[in-house]
Amino acid sequence: MSEARPPLLIQGGMGVGVSGWRLARAVARTGQLGVVSGTALDVVLARRLQDGDPGGHLRRALAHFPAPEVAERVLSRYFVPGGAGDGLPYRPVPRLGLRSHRGRDELTVVANFAEVFLAKEGHEGPIGINYLEKIQMATPAAVYGAMLAGADYVLMGAGIPSEIPRLLDALAAHRPARISVAVAEAAAEDRHTVGIDPVALLGRTPGPLERPRLLAIVSSHVLAAYLARSPQTRPDGFVLESPVAGGHSAPPRGRMLLDAAGEPVYGPRDQVDTGKIAALGLPFWLAGGYATPDGLVRAVQAGAAGIQLGTAFALCRESGLDDTLRRRLLRRASSGTLEVRNDPRASPAGFPFKIADLPGTLSDPDVYGDRPRLCDLGHLRTPYRKEDGAVGYRCPAEPVDTHVRKGRPVEDTVERRCLCNGLVAAIGLGRRRPDGYREPPLLTLGQDLGFLDELPEDYSAADVVDHILSGVRAAG
Repeated sequence: MSEARPPLLIQGGMGVGVSGWRLARAVARTGQLGVVSGTALDVVLARRLQDGDPGGHLRRALAHFPAPEVAERVLSRYFVPGGAGDGLPYRPVPRLGLRSHRGRDELTVVANFAEVFLAKEGHEGPIGINYLEKIQMATPAAVYGAMLAGADYVLMGAGIPSEIPRLLDALAAHRPARISVAVAEAAAEDRHTVGIDPVALLGRTPGPLERPRLLAIVSSHVLAAYLARSPQTRPDGFVLESPVAGGHSAPPRGRMLLDAAGEPVYGPRDQVDTGKIAALGLPFWLAGGYATPDGLVRAVQAGAAGIQLGTAFALCRESGLDDTLRRRLLRRASSGTLEVRNDPRASPAGFPFKIADLPGTLSDPDVYGDRPRLCDLGHLRTPYRKEDGAVGYRCPAEPVDTHVRKGRPVEDTVERRCLCNGLVAAIGLGRRRPDGYREPPLLTLGQDLGFLDELPEDYSAADVVDHILSGVRAAG
């Protein structure tokens, strides 16, 4: 993309679907960087189509997909005119894996295209898409779909995105591209990869694509320096997240210590040295605890290009959260009764994960205990080498006996939440059965909620942007 002044504000990419196209578009219309979440968009698209695509937005986006026959195959498989009905289960989508699967790749490419297309529709503001490096098996197809729709930025955290610059270079030219996939217990000389051949998938070569900028989401100046060391791994900038940021966070450096509430204890080693980051010569944004006018001013004074904020947008009117859940969270947060804890065990990904405590959700021990353990989406499954040399898949949130049979200790499964199903349920697309079962939601926010004191009662994304930028305007 052409050179432009970096945005002061980045709207965080909150998944699954909390940072949807409506929110990203609303932020981008203010001139700041709107970001859609790229996590599990295959599931989100398939389920919205089965709900009848209210408003026709997805079908409008897919009408612009550069290979109409690919979009038509996705529509014919998942779209249900008028919706399938509340009592019927959703049709499953192909689970991620190392083996090539055309239907899965087509769905992933189309889903990411549609989300970015709708976010960019009707304005000239910048749009980015956020991915988790941990979900490696989806990355090539997902990124290519977003690029086909003109994504301006790719943001990636929860891992080390060292292979993504080369992936973006290849996909911008519609060349076949592959990335490495970590396989547990594999021999050191074994290399496992996933990839995509754009021309083979689409059956044609579309026009040239602009390469999006890559922002690596990190929590350490050491990791930032590692990525910046070589043109092959260097991103175009960094987002530096503190431990209070929502969703996943990096574990403390050194031995894991927990406080009286059972949360990880962070110390001086976990503070990012912004001076060392600035010396790398790349723009950076600070995230986690900066969602105030003064926070933006402090970040800029520290050498940052601006800040990233998520929780303020997660609770605004354009958020992708189920609106009833959003309003319940907002009321409790505004009254000071909402607790957000950094749970070191909840996420199958192995990173500490922020859980917003709300009765009736998976934060409630009784709800968690009553939920049948099931891993039917599998975005956080880990590939592993079985004794016979084949590759299997496991997740600490799957049924306990199943996980133990795959060679892992029972302790791995304790207190693990199914993030895939819980986060999809949080946006109103949870699993359902004819017997009346409904998947309980799981909610995540950042731990700094002080920004709410300065915002209207039921505020918009534009209200957030205007409020945060007021500090820079006042400072001249």
